[in-house]
Amino acid sequence: MYSNTTAIVILLVSFLVMILLRIHIAYAVGIASSLCLLYLQIPLTNVCQQMVKGLSSFSLMAVPFFITMGCLMGSGGISDKLIDLANALVGWMHGGLAMVNIVASYFFGGISGSATADTASIGKLMIPMMVDAGYDDDFSTAVTITSSVEGLLVPPSHNMVIYATSAGGVSVGALFMAGYLPGALLAISLMVGSYIISMKRNYPRGDKFSLKVFLKQLGRSIWALLAILIVVVGVVCGVFTATESAAIAVVYSLIISLAVYRELTWKGVWRVLGECIDTLAIVLILCGTSSIFGYCLTYLHVPDLAASAIISLTSNKILLTLLINLILLVLGCIMDMAPIILIATPILYPIAQQIGIGAVQFGVMMILNCGIGLLTPPVGSCLFIGSAVSGVRIEKIVKAALPFYICMLIVLMLVSFVPAISMIIPHLVGY
Repeated sequence: MYSNTTAIVILLVSFLVMILLRIHIAYAVGIASSLCLLYLQIPLTNVCQQMVKGLSSFSLMAVPFFITMGCLMGSGGISDKLIDLANALVGWMHGGLAMVNIVASYFFGGISGSATADTASIGKLMIPMMVDAGYDDDFSTAVTITSSVEGLLVPPSHNMVIYATSAGGVSVGALFMAGYLPGALLAISLMVGSYIISMKRNYPRGDKFSLKVFLKQLGRSIWALLAILIVVVGVVCGVFTATESAAIAVVYSLIISLAVYRELTWKGVWRVLGECIDTLAIVLILCGTSSIFGYCLTYLHVPDLAASAIISLTSNKILLTLLINLILLVLGCIMDMAPIILIATPILYPIAQQIGIGAVQFGVMMILNCGIGLLTPPVGSCLFIGSAVSGVRIEKIVKAALPFYICMLIVLMLVSFVPAISMIIPHLVGY
């Protein structure tokens, strides 16, 4: 028992020290795990075995394809068409461009599945447009970064696939279906917040709604929106797996970007693929090293110890649910999204099970918590990207985003305590 306690200390303390030293999370996880194994005198051949085991998952193969699809669509002239569609739909409201920003993020999230890609792509177009129309630059940036979280919930989200693998084979199709309603609820809450602020500051509204203009923009955007149908309908109807649908979606995205919208050249394709490789390399290294970390946690019975320790504090389900959310929110302040999913799922998921939270609902909770973490200092990647795109100081953006943080926390509480929000659509389609 003493040996195990020391090993746990070595594993967790060395990991935290390396995080504080700004060593990349993928390498920090691998080094901390190796130190733990050395102390336990377990052969380091286990490192290679566990890395291969962590990567040899058919479901995990979908992640590179979804990321590639998002990169191709994001660089293929999709963003401006989705913004035009959103403008035709909600631009007539008070603070119309803020509403357009939020709805465009919902559409774009269904294509890219990435909050950072959403912030960069939508932000480059919408933030200057909003500022030129009379919106404050900090408000414009705050709307952009907070609405980008919708893309993490709306399928196809590669983070959902990572969670499904980490949680032990949860249905990817069920997770995809579960994200639609929470994503829509998040969009509505942000729109309500934007509307209230827009009325107080007298931000302008756009042109009146025109069905003719809306149908025209829908026709221009339909090819991009069909990419979502390929993935979601294919998986839900059982035509093909998430991995197969992702591969088909990549080919479809390439054809649409090159032959239909014609805003991406073959030279641009190679550039996009190079960017994908940069992203995929670190994501897959992280998946491999996290598998070693998970092996160490399981070997040392850390999930059981953590569950016992947390449940010993209280037996109240409401307090335990709040505590799980608090832990994830704190982790979001110091870690990126994928590491939290890979490391925290084996620890917190058993606790969630004990208090009656199902795997799919917990997945939505985790993704939303991690999404909020992308907006909080000191390591919030969307926050930094938004600042870089707009040129607004981070502290100014955080202050402007405070009302939107409240909107997001309200949605998080609803998702946490009302299972139907996550489960009604999966149940309707047979999951």
